[in-house]
Amino acid sequence: MTKKEKVQYVINTLEELYPETPIPLNHKDPYTLLIAVLLSAQSTDARVNTITPLLFEKADTPYSMVKLSVDEIREIIKPVGLSPMKSKGIFGLSKILIEKHNGKVPADFEALEELPAVGHKTASVVMAQAFNIPAFPVDTHIHRLMYRWNLSNGKSVNQTEKDAKRLFPMNLWNKLHLQIIYYGREYSPARGWDREKDIITKTVGRRSLLK
Repeated sequence: MTKKEKVQYVINTLEELYPETPIPLNHKDPYTLLIAVLLSAQSTDARVNTITPLLFEKADTPYSMVKLSVDEIREIIKPVGLSPMKSKGIFGLSKILIEKHNGKVPADFEALEELPAVGHKTASVVMAQAFNIPAFPVDTHIHRLMYRWNLSNGKSVNQTEKDAKRLFPMNLWNKLHLQIIYYGREYSPARGWDREKDIITKTVGRRSLLK
């Protein structure tokens, strides 16, 4: 199988398995998505989805968020972990959105990455899912699978993102990154990996991983 054929096999298989790709984090607009993605760092989507209703009941806009103290935000979001950093980030970015962007989340990579606690991956998720601008956010699932599928060397998340963008058509990026996440969770997890069920890795992956 050539690399081009492998890529097409991955695209076809994922489309067959996941024709619909709902966004895993509950939100209602770009701001609440930004906050949910920030909270998901080193946590699970399921846990974040139990906490965001409590937070958004008190504050679901930058204007209402800055009326809370950092300590109040931290107390609500404690269960998702890293709450000291995340609470400061949420308060700080809300303040900047009001001061610099009229309370709106900017549809711009550079502006997003200037916000406190917002890295490239978070900015990419917001650009892709809130604004439908092509991006390929790489999380641990995508990083792992691109390596298992022999489509990237696994040395860094940045390299994995470059390889994904080079190999997959731009018009599929926003859907594909979600499809790969769903596939990773269901068929190719980091722990308890059943190689027999992992049909994509069995077909296109590194032979050394399947022994």
